[in-house]
This record gives sequence, C-alpha cells and structure tokens, in this order.
Amino acid sequence: MGRILAIDYGTRRTGLAVSDPLRIIAGALETVETASLERYVAAYCEANDVDTIVIGKPSQMNGMPSETMRFIEPLARRLRERFADKEVVLYDERFTSVIAQRTIRESGIGRMARRDKALVDKVAATVILQSYMESLQNRE
Repeated sequence: MGRILAIDYGTRRTGLAVSDPLRIIAGALETVETASLERYVAAYCEANDVDTIVIGKPSQMNGMPSETMRFIEPLARRLRERFADKEVVLYDERFTSVIAQRTIRESGIGRMARRDKALVDKVAATVILQSYMESLQNRE
C-alpha cells in the first residue's frame, strides 16, 4: 500500500501533505508555487511510493462548486492522464482553512508565524488528508 498525497490547491500557492507508508498519520509536506505544482508532484511520486492523490474540492456553503473548481477539474484530469496507475480523488475541503488557522493558533505558534500563508496551506492540506483517511476507515 502506497502513501496518499493531498493537495490544497490555490491559485498562487498550493499546500501539500502526505500520509506515512501505513496510512495512519497525515503530515504537512510542502507549500509550492502553483505554477510548479505538477512538476513537484511528478518528482515526489517518482521518488516515493504514492498510489492515491487527493485534491481538495472547494464548495460553497450551499454545496455548489466554488470558483476555483474551474482550475481544479482540469488539474485532476491532467493528473489522471499522467498518473494512470494512481487513484486521483476530489475530496470536500470546506472549512479546512478555518480549521488549519485554529490548529495553528492553538499550537502556540507565535503571531508572526501564524501570518505565514504558506503554513496555513500546508496545514489545510494536512486537514484534508486526515479527513480523507478517516473517511476511508469509516467505510471499512
């Protein structure tokens, strides 16, 4: 069983998280410029055993897709084509940024560090991944 790589897509920066090999723990990985996201994912997948890529699916409160979906759907399609041997999943990401900010605040990180949007992106990707892994456990 390979790792799960999670993507919290942003138009400028994208947060990434990854599971451990046993898929027990979700950990923040990196924040990358979105323009280099696909190169980063390709290099990471080549160097590591990844069999699932989870992309945060942004939705509005009423359940309708958010504006960002116009970028995410083509990204998911390209990843499915490029990595035909991997499962590419869209997973609900509502409230992940709010949860990430609260988690950072409660962790005791100083005020200046909390303003680091790259940190929020990584933690949001971790929240998406943890939620996805819990949903897998609930299905079993």
